[in-house]
Amino acid sequence: MIIKRQLYAAYAYSFLTFFGITQLWVVYLGQRGLSLVAIGLCESVFHVSSFLFEVPSGMLADRFSYRRMLILSRCCALISSVMMLTSGSFIWFAVSFVFSAWGYNLQSGTLEALLYESLIESGAEKQWPRVSSRLNIVIEIASSGGLLIAGTMVNWNLAATYWVAIVFAIIGMAATMLLHEPRQHRQPEQRQTLMEIIRAAGSVLKSRPELRHLMLFDAAFSTIAAGYYYYFQNVMTTRHFSTPQITVLLAATTLVAVGTIRLSPRLVKLPPRQLLYWLSSSLALFLLLTGIGGTPLLSALYLLIYAIYALIPPVFTVLYNTRIPSAQRATLLSVSSLLYSLLMIGMFPLFGWLIQQVGFAMTFGAMGGLLAVVEAGVMVGSKSAS
Repeated sequence: MIIKRQLYAAYAYSFLTFFGITQLWVVYLGQRGLSLVAIGLCESVFHVSSFLFEVPSGMLADRFSYRRMLILSRCCALISSVMMLTSGSFIWFAVSFVFSAWGYNLQSGTLEALLYESLIESGAEKQWPRVSSRLNIVIEIASSGGLLIAGTMVNWNLAATYWVAIVFAIIGMAATMLLHEPRQHRQPEQRQTLMEIIRAAGSVLKSRPELRHLMLFDAAFSTIAAGYYYYFQNVMTTRHFSTPQITVLLAATTLVAVGTIRLSPRLVKLPPRQLLYWLSSSLALFLLLTGIGGTPLLSALYLLIYAIYALIPPVFTVLYNTRIPSAQRATLLSVSSLLYSLLMIGMFPLFGWLIQQVGFAMTFGAMGGLLAVVEAGVMVGSKSAS
C-alpha cells in the first residue's frame, strides 16, 4: 500500500511538473517585445545554465534529501514564472531562464532515483520498467495537454499560462509532501560527502564502458530527434499549416508517443546492442526519407521520429538504473543529462544555420546519411573486434 501511494504521488508530481502550459514561450516573449535574437539568447542561457548545474544538482540529491531537491525544483519554477510575468527587459527574462534551468536540473533524475530506491526498499524493483513506462505516459500527456491548452490562449492572453504554471508549482510542492524518502537515503551516516560522490561516480564511469556508451548514444539520439521536433515547427509556419492541421498533428504526437511508451517494458528485455541498433537504424531511415521533402511525408516522419524519441526516457532509465550504484544514482543520471545539454548547446544552433542555408529536408536528410555511415562503421568495427 505504501509503494502504491508513493507511485501515485510521483505520477501527480510529474503531471504538475511537466504540464506544458508555458511551451509557447517564444510567442510570449515576442509579444513582450523581444527580438528573435534576444529570444534565441534566452534559449542559450537556459542550456548553458542547465549544463553548468546538471551534475551539481545530482550530487546534491545524492548527498541530501531527494524530496528537498524536488521541493526546491518547484520553488525555482515558481520564481521563473513570476519573473516571466513581471520582467520588462531582456536581462530579467534571461535570469528567469536560469531559474527555469535550475528547476529542471533539480528534478532531472531525482524523482527516478527516489522511485527506484523505493521499489528496491519494497523488493519490487522488477516492476521498474512498467513504472517507468507509466511515468513517461503521464509526462507525455501532461506536456502535450498543456501545449494544446496554451495554443487556445495565443490570441487571447498568453500571460495567463504563467499564472497557471505558478499554481501548478505550488500544488507540486504539496504533492512532494506525500512522497517518503527511501530508508537507505534518509540515513545520514550512510551518505557520502560530495567529494566521495565525485570520486565514486568517476570510478563507476571509468570501469563500466557500457554505461558510458549508453550515455553517449542517449545524448546523440535525443539531440538529433529534438532538433527535428523543434525545427519542424518552422516547417509548419513556412508551409502555412492551418490551425486545425497543427492541432491535429500535435494531438497525434501524443497518441503515437503513448503507444510506443507502452511498448517500452517489452523492448528493455531485448539485448542492449540489438535495441540500440534498432533505434539508430529507424532514426537513420526516417531522416533519409526526410530528404524527399514532401509535406505529407514530412508530417508522417515527424510523427514516427517523435514516436521513437518518446521511447528514449523510459527505455534508458531502465538501462541506467540497473547499472548504477544507489549511492551515486542521481549524480550519474545527471551526467547523462549533462551530455545532452552539451550537445544541444552546439548542435541546436548548427541545425538552425544549416536549415537557413539548405532547408529543413536537406539538413535532416544529410543527417540521416551521416548517421547511416556511422552505424555501418560501428558494425564493421564490432565484427572486426569479435
